[in-house]
Amino acid sequence: MAITKERKEEILETYRDWLKRSQAVILVEYTGANMKNMDAIRSKIRESGGEFHVIKNTLARRAFADNGWNLPEDYLEKSTAVSFAFTDPASTAKALADATKGLDSIKVKGGFMAGQALNSAQVKALADLPPLPVVRAQLLGVLQAPAGKLVRTIAEPARSLASVFRAYSEKAQAAA
Repeated sequence: MAITKERKEEILETYRDWLKRSQAVILVEYTGANMKNMDAIRSKIRESGGEFHVIKNTLARRAFADNGWNLPEDYLEKSTAVSFAFTDPASTAKALADATKGLDSIKVKGGFMAGQALNSAQVKALADLPPLPVVRAQLLGVLQAPAGKLVRTIAEPARSLASVFRAYSEKAQAAA
């Protein structure tokens, strides 16, 4: 059954909204996947702050073009589903990789992030990145390390002087 022109405009507007809100988009081919697998992927990605939707290629191509995103033509061929990363692209990519592990029917085509098209290897590398809270904790540790080292360096001469005085004091007590 054909979709009316009004319904196509509604779908197109929804796609545009998802693309505007997304920090990253990952496209997958789902030929041969069953609904149980698709629902498992949806729930896993939803937990990471993203969404996973089956899209119409022709309307998605228009929505990408409207946002100024130039994707390779083969990304929007065959059956396509899209993972939208609304909060953290790395955790959404990791959730997608975890949910599709062992499923031969789901293949990552590529993606789009920060104005750049990504191939499937780059999406895999994005999935291997640690989540945003872990990166923040690592950065905080790196920033705090020089301050701690500075405090230890400043305190070291006083500590050494105190050790010398204690040694003289112990020596004087032992002699007396």
